[in-house]
Amino acid sequence: MSDVATDLVSEPVSYSLADGIALIAVDNPPVNALSQAVRAGLVAAMDRFEADEDARVAVVYGRGRTFIAGADIREFGKPMVEPLLPGVIDRIERSEKPVIAALHGTALGGGLEVALGCHARVMLSSGKVGLPEVTLGILPGAGGTQRLPRLAGAEAALDLITSGRHADAAEALKLGIVDEIGDGDDVAAAGIAFARRVMSGEIATRRSGDIATGEKPAEVFASVRAATSKRARGQISPMVAIDAVEAAYDLPLAEGLVRERALFTELMQSEQRSGLIHAFFAERAVARIPEQGSARARDIAALGVIGGGTMGSGIAVAALSSGLEVTLVERDEAAAEKARATVGKLLEDGVRRGKMSAERREDLLASSFRTATDYAALAEADLVIEAVFEDMDVKKEVFAKLDAVLKPGAILATNTSYLDVNEIASSVSRPQDVIGFHFFSPAHVMRLLEVVVAEMTAPDVVVTGFALAKRMKKVAVRAGVCDGFIGNRLLNAYRRAGDYMVEDGASPYEVDEAVVAFGFPMGPFAVSDLAGLDIAWAGRKRRAATRDPHERVVGFADRLCERSWFGQKTGRGFYLYEPGARRGTHDPEVLEIIAEERAQKGIVARSFCQEEIIRRYMAAMINEAARIVDEGIALRPLDVDVTLLFGYAFPRWRGGPMHYADQVGLAKVLADIHEFAKDDDFFWAPSPLLERLVADGKTFASLNDRS
Repeated sequence: MSDVATDLVSEPVSYSLADGIALIAVDNPPVNALSQAVRAGLVAAMDRFEADEDARVAVVYGRGRTFIAGADIREFGKPMVEPLLPGVIDRIERSEKPVIAALHGTALGGGLEVALGCHARVMLSSGKVGLPEVTLGILPGAGGTQRLPRLAGAEAALDLITSGRHADAAEALKLGIVDEIGDGDDVAAAGIAFARRVMSGEIATRRSGDIATGEKPAEVFASVRAATSKRARGQISPMVAIDAVEAAYDLPLAEGLVRERALFTELMQSEQRSGLIHAFFAERAVARIPEQGSARARDIAALGVIGGGTMGSGIAVAALSSGLEVTLVERDEAAAEKARATVGKLLEDGVRRGKMSAERREDLLASSFRTATDYAALAEADLVIEAVFEDMDVKKEVFAKLDAVLKPGAILATNTSYLDVNEIASSVSRPQDVIGFHFFSPAHVMRLLEVVVAEMTAPDVVVTGFALAKRMKKVAVRAGVCDGFIGNRLLNAYRRAGDYMVEDGASPYEVDEAVVAFGFPMGPFAVSDLAGLDIAWAGRKRRAATRDPHERVVGFADRLCERSWFGQKTGRGFYLYEPGARRGTHDPEVLEIIAEERAQKGIVARSFCQEEIIRRYMAAMINEAARIVDEGIALRPLDVDVTLLFGYAFPRWRGGPMHYADQVGLAKVLADIHEFAKDDDFFWAPSPLLERLVADGKTFASLNDRS
């Protein structure tokens, strides 16, 4: 088919006609986002189509790698300019002539809503659809909550809208979101072939307003409400989205669209949307580091891992899954064989979760992974990650062996949670090639990677660390060297605040309940049980020699460890655990131990309400975070936010501790700190940065432009 008329109706939208088929092409690289120009272009193209007497059917498609991937992020936070998307989609839907959406790549958010407003949809097999608006604190506001249940039913619509997940082409066809999966990889050709069958009468089109939703399945809505409430942990947009979908059953389409828009507008004005938008942009901004402009990443094809325990095996799986060749070195053949079995099991878990095929798993184990007991096997490695026991002498011994065998230009990385990377780097002949990687467990699942930059680390090594993280689909945060870097240093501070409250009269269970109510999945004492109380105990013993004599020392956790109550793995910690159970029950004996500690110190227990628990918990976190930024350990406040969001389960809808502090007001946070300092002026000494910002009337956000 050859075009007989072509016109650029608007800069990113073109119109062409041949054989009665109008092709409306969106061309707004890189992802055909729904900018104002695209919206205006679609309206102009529809006007042209309606007026074109030779055009019998239209096909809307995207040029390049995708259909319409969603809203234009450059417009986030700015007043919307006409035409608004609901009006654009209404213009498409009320066309008297059929309009077909031809989909490939991703049709997300507003992009899928455009497709739902068309009268039929054909998709290439590689395509995906989704309505991810709840992840930004809103809901589909251009008809998605009204049109999707009419096509796919309540259960499918609620699932996709409240989770924000993507559905592939096969699932989209099964659910009725698309009408057909097209052949080949030419989306325009698939759209044209489909349109010809529409013109011939072989395929009937329909408007979503003509589809009856049927009787409302009350039990489905009730079940989804209960499950979503538990999963959302205080986030309101998924719950409000359920209300919007329910309107599709209670109201005609036109009235349902009005109800959807009202709920959308309500969410647009919420603080939760502000937090989620901040998280969205912070996740992208954290990759902007000073070394970017002056250095290029080194080539990494072959990676080595020292140690095949839980962490080392997880790192190996993350590397294998990203296409790297991996050699894992263990101390002897038995340990190497055990590590190989662990890696195989983790890859099998990936197959079970649908992350890879069984064939790919077998190929990775056969051709990309090997184990060894001799460091000489790493002679050609481009980067080696040491993941042995968290002990400085042990790590130095490993680095000495690596220094002797690795080729020039190879990067030596230490996976450490606390230790001094400068000291490790100074122990080898090439400190410029040494960097710290703080992976989070399980390393093949957790997305955060703290890239710890030592004093002598070369800029291209830093850039390589970020490139590796991106390849492994992790979110990298640049951190300076200090005890605990960003995340664990913060963890130590707010855990101490929790310990102090417990010693002063709160129970660990009250603290956990308040923190969960705030939006965390677990409280700090339940997390300690999960991680193992012995880990923090070892850290306290390591820091004891350098502890400031003014620091308040709490001993009840040590008393539990002295009884070998290390948490879930021993069946007892702060909580009691039945064999195999992940959830514990309150332990009266723990409360007795805490009471004994109070009595020995002459502390008269007092009560703490949830509001005060959170004020103290968050003030400690924010105050220490301000010090971390002030010292340059974190580049910007947003780096702290990303660390807590991706590594420590801080509720995403709150945006991170620094964004939360801005929302609460820094003056209020500082006033709390001054109040708490009346009882402990050492722990609650205010951060100089926090004091300066309050004095200048500024926010943490004002510091986020620096890099």
